[in-house]
Amino acid sequence: MSGENVGFVGLGNMGSVLAGNLVGAGHTVVTHDALGPRRSPEGAVHVPAVAEVARRVEVLVLSLPDGVASRQVAQAVLEAADRRVRYIVDTSTIGVSAAGAIAELLAEEKIGYVDAPVSGGVAGAHARTLTVMYAGGDETCSRVETVLSGLSDRRRRVGDRPGMAQALKLANNFLSATTLAATSEAVAFGLAAGLDMATMLDVLNGSSGRSVATSEKFPRHVLTGRYAAGFTNSLMDKDVRLYLREVAEYGGPAWIGEAIGALWRQFAEAEPGADFTRIFPYMEGSRPVADLTPTEERE
Repeated sequence: MSGENVGFVGLGNMGSVLAGNLVGAGHTVVTHDALGPRRSPEGAVHVPAVAEVARRVEVLVLSLPDGVASRQVAQAVLEAADRRVRYIVDTSTIGVSAAGAIAELLAEEKIGYVDAPVSGGVAGAHARTLTVMYAGGDETCSRVETVLSGLSDRRRRVGDRPGMAQALKLANNFLSATTLAATSEAVAFGLAAGLDMATMLDVLNGSSGRSVATSEKFPRHVLTGRYAAGFTNSLMDKDVRLYLREVAEYGGPAWIGEAIGALWRQFAEAEPGADFTRIFPYMEGSRPVADLTPTEERE
């Protein structure tokens, strides 16, 4: 089924683009955002309350900052009089536990929940190359497939229960946070030794040190001085905290995770809301989070 009525709540940097993608795919999109209609895409209908969205659509997509916000919207849907919503697709990054709890809450009222976080940034959303990793029951995932396909051309079902996609997204964002931080440290070293940043990136991208940080983030945002990737350090700090919380819950090593978590926490506290690519100038001009030099070498 295509061209159906779809609701969308949360029109931030990512949500506004995803809602626009749904419009472009031929769906009739009803939007809501707590800050009003300013970022509602052309062709969508913005309404003033979640309850009104819930009365108009059968499938609702969320793009929200955290699990608290997702649960609040889910609760508002449950409390809406004459609601039509039967399926919720949550593209937010909220953590394994939060996704499971929201799924259980909705299941009590026979509303299917698909855990569907995204990766690829705002540029990927515009280009429809964003990866939508999703998890949920067979019937629910099948029913919302046309909506998922409206969000992006890249989709992968990764599990049969909500929370599994969150686990993969948190692992992905931890790796992204680690790679960007490590690249920042390496490039800062190279510059101090007299190397040119553009030369470093050319060589790194033809060598074993290549990553999305060297091939995309640094050329587009650090080398150019744009620092406009569309994702904040505060959100990355939140995601790494969620990752470490889930690692503690499920078990596993966190030696690197603890150090990366401390770094992003310090950066977010020093420059709250800064684009996450600004970690390079922050690291270049800051003291280390911790001195990890062996004691005998410091004496």
